[in-house]
Amino acid sequence: MAELAELEDPKTRKVNEKHGDDHGVNLSKLRALAKRLKTQQDLAYRLWETGDSAARLLATLICRPKAFERDELDVMLREARTPKVHDWLVNYVVKKNPHSEALRLAWSADPDPVVASAGWALTTERVTKNPDGLDLAGLLDVIDAEMKDAPDRLQWAMNHCLAQIGIEHAEHRARAIDIGERLGVLKDYPTSPGCTSPFAPVWITEMVRRQHDK
Repeated sequence: MAELAELEDPKTRKVNEKHGDDHGVNLSKLRALAKRLKTQQDLAYRLWETGDSAARLLATLICRPKAFERDELDVMLREARTPKVHDWLVNYVVKKNPHSEALRLAWSADPDPVVASAGWALTTERVTKNPDGLDLAGLLDVIDAEMKDAPDRLQWAMNHCLAQIGIEHAEHRARAIDIGERLGVLKDYPTSPGCTSPFAPVWITEMVRRQHDK
């Protein structure tokens, strides 16, 4: 914790706070620290229990993802209220855990939109890497009905799923683009030069073009 405190930078904290994160540690330095510590499951537990965001991010990097029980991950996700801790927990830990599919199903139906957004992130992963058994048309139905009025984090996760369905599955592409056009979600999102807009129709079209160019 003392080392993490030394890495704290007020400028970094100011930038992070704009995105809803409450720490000021440069992530490259955090990754370097994790590399030095290597895998330490007990330390990861103790870091998580501090409740400190930088400590929790470090915990996701040095833990053994497969070692957690389903209920432990459920509790951890509900405790992870800042976007970066939430994202790293889902991407670096839950996706590699044997309970990820059970958690995907449970979280997707959760009344808490932040928890539900984690379920959608896991669904997006399956859309991309392991779509067998997924009802893609059914997912598009839900997105069509619920994305427009969903809270920000859940809306963002649903939109990512919509885009991936359109990018990865040609038979659903026209409908995915149509849903994006009709709902207009993230249509006016400010996008830096050289970056792809998160507006689904633009995102889908650009990614498909890149695949064809390869």
